[in-house]
Amino acid sequence: MKKLITAAFMIFSLLGTLHADNAKKDALSIQDINGKSYTIQGTPEGLKISGMEGKVVFLEFFGHRCPPCLASIPHLIDMQNKHKDKLAVLSVEVQGLGTAQLKAFVKQKGINYTVVSGSQEHLFVSYIAQRAQWQGSIPFFLALDKQGNVQFIQAGLLPESALEELFTQLDNKKSTPQKK
Repeated sequence: MKKLITAAFMIFSLLGTLHADNAKKDALSIQDINGKSYTIQGTPEGLKISGMEGKVVFLEFFGHRCPPCLASIPHLIDMQNKHKDKLAVLSVEVQGLGTAQLKAFVKQKGINYTVVSGSQEHLFVSYIAQRAQWQGSIPFFLALDKQGNVQFIQAGLLPESALEELFTQLDNKKSTPQKK
């Protein structure tokens, strides 16, 4: 819990600082491997991702050759199956697979969640690296509540039980009115 609070505090302070710079820029647009586009807008506390509003979002940066990343795939598949109406998983491959290669990888692994090629969406990867002070370790995981606020960040594998507990906490979290 202490790790969660410390990470949340660090990210909130960083996000608040960087939001002023981001407000001057247009939102980012990314495309998944199936051609669906998502607009991503930075907020002081996190991200607004079009098409994922009102859901808990698990955002993971992974690599196709990374053993802990590969171990997380079945967990994310299970989570997406169990909570498909309340959870959106967005996974960004950052070890260089292009869209065609990544499509084959997704099919081979039976991935049922949104996957993006980091080599195609390098601006988004750079944006997250800057805002979250990510140094490139994978898997790199962020959890956003239903309002898009970052609530948890971790480099390294999370066991499925921890993912389930995190989802339950964020799904049951009371929404707070947005300040104007």
